[in-house]
Amino acid sequence: MADELVIALDGMGGDDAPEMVVAGAALARRRMPHVKFLLFGDSARLEPLVSGYAVLAGAVEIRHTDQFVKSDDRPSVALRAAKQSSMRLAIDSVKSGEAAAAVSAGNTGALMAISKVVLRTIPGIDRPAIISAMPTRKGQCCILDLGANVRCTAENLVQFAVMGEVFARTVLGVGKPTIGLINIGIEEIKGNEEVREAGAFLRETSLPVVFKGFIEGDDVAAGTVDVAVTDGFTGNVALKTAEGTATLISSFLRDAFRSNWRARIGYLLARPALKLLRERLDARRYNGAILVGLNGIVVKSHGGTDAFGFSHAISVGVNMAANGFIEKIRDDFGRLQSEWMAANQAAVS
Repeated sequence: MADELVIALDGMGGDDAPEMVVAGAALARRRMPHVKFLLFGDSARLEPLVSGYAVLAGAVEIRHTDQFVKSDDRPSVALRAAKQSSMRLAIDSVKSGEAAAAVSAGNTGALMAISKVVLRTIPGIDRPAIISAMPTRKGQCCILDLGANVRCTAENLVQFAVMGEVFARTVLGVGKPTIGLINIGIEEIKGNEEVREAGAFLRETSLPVVFKGFIEGDDVAAGTVDVAVTDGFTGNVALKTAEGTATLISSFLRDAFRSNWRARIGYLLARPALKLLRERLDARRYNGAILVGLNGIVVKSHGGTDAFGFSHAISVGVNMAANGFIEKIRDDFGRLQSEWMAANQAAVS
């Protein structure tokens, strides 16, 4: 039996909260009976929902608050005026040690801002990043940053590479993750100054990372590497483009199989294969973007997800906590900071 873990949930975050949050917690509890929850939000709405799931009996403690962060709230407003919000209290519980991780489907900007202020960054990390896994032809690829940092220095990109490598090992179970820097070409002379400088450092570092060099956008889907590193602007565009493409393919297939009676018969014959394809492309199975680089685990669920998707976001938080993600990040960044300083001193001299 695994050790008991407590996960904090923002009960009011998400398009279909709180129903989706509670139903997702019930699904997660069925898969992981050692997990318990601190559920923050309006107790008048939460208590009847929790009581409707026998699997949650004795596994949920509801903490009442009538404040919550709206989807269109500015991060600065959430920081100043919502200090008793369900999102803020969930993150506070990670800071205090009551919970091993916090999961929210609420406002992304507010979640990042509150997490940075409450938890702070791990020593050696300048900026936290958003990371998630995407399906590839070979399995999964971690990609970061997905929108937290529009502009990045070379040092930021190197830090992202190390955080992504630790994430792939601890959450995805990859033995020796390979890393690639997203660029406009694989040649060393291509790209902007920040990307070229980060690439040069990763090629020469003695850190235990496997750097494969520059990769292009199509390498992510091909599974060329386990970790794809880029700035938040590029990463967010890549993620939304991939999601849109998956939706477009699904739409084209649906229209094709409805086009005539022969196509409908073909659908019946191909249904088992199409079911497998649908499962492979189901975004809910990859739900749960992580704010890496903080002194605590915070998972961002897609705001429009359902209970199945939210349960997967909870699973990501549980896996990170159970595998000592924060401790491994701290160990690796102690070595990285020393190497980066030595490299800079050598360049100046």
